[in-house]
Amino acid sequence: MDMEALMAQASALQNKVTAAQEKLASMHVKGIADSGAVIIDMTGKYDLADITIREDVMTRGASGVAALVAAAYNDAKSKADDLIDKVMGEATAGMPMPE
Repeated sequence: MDMEALMAQASALQNKVTAAQEKLASMHVKGIADSGAVIIDMTGKYDLADITIREDVMTRGASGVAALVAAAYNDAKSKADDLIDKVMGEATAGMPMPE
């Protein structure tokens, strides 16, 4: 493979990855804890968009609220990880790797 073709391939890949990153920034996932007691809305780039905490959760005390927020965050992050794998996989699919 000549250097010019390799550079064109690298440029095409960079454009696809940039487009995928922009797409991820506009996509959202929701992490849910305790049947919706706490909901974390996160973008595909891990940016926190919103937190919803049901009023009755506040009676559980600070450590109870913190545990539910952590559980919802972990759920959202796991879903964002899956989304990132899917979107970035689609962006790089079929791109031959240099030997």
